[in-house]
Amino acid sequence: MSVAGEIDLYTAPRLHGELATVLAGPGPAMIVVDMSQVEFCDSTGMNVLLAAHRRAREGGGDLQLAGPRPAVRKVLQLTGLETVFTVLDDTATMAGS
Repeated sequence: MSVAGEIDLYTAPRLHGELATVLAGPGPAMIVVDMSQVEFCDSTGMNVLLAAHRRAREGGGDLQLAGPRPAVRKVLQLTGLETVFTVLDDTATMAGS
C-alpha cells in the first residue's frame, strides 16, 4: 500500500478507511505501507497507523513502514514509535523480506 503527500487531520480518515478494508479481509493482514512519498505525518496520522498496527497484530499479522522520509522518520524517533513499528529503509527491502 502506497501513501503520498501529507497524513494529517484531514487526510487520516481516508487512510484509516483503506487500512480498515485491508484488515477486514480473510486471514492475517501483512501490510507494508510505502511511506517514501509522504512529506508530513502528524499525530493523527501516526495514531491511524498505530491503531492499524495493533489490529493487524491482534489478528496474527503485521504492519510495517517502508522508506519514510527524514521528516517522518524524525517523528517516529521522537515519539518512540520506531521501536513499535518495523521500519524498513526502502521499498526494495520490503520486496526482499
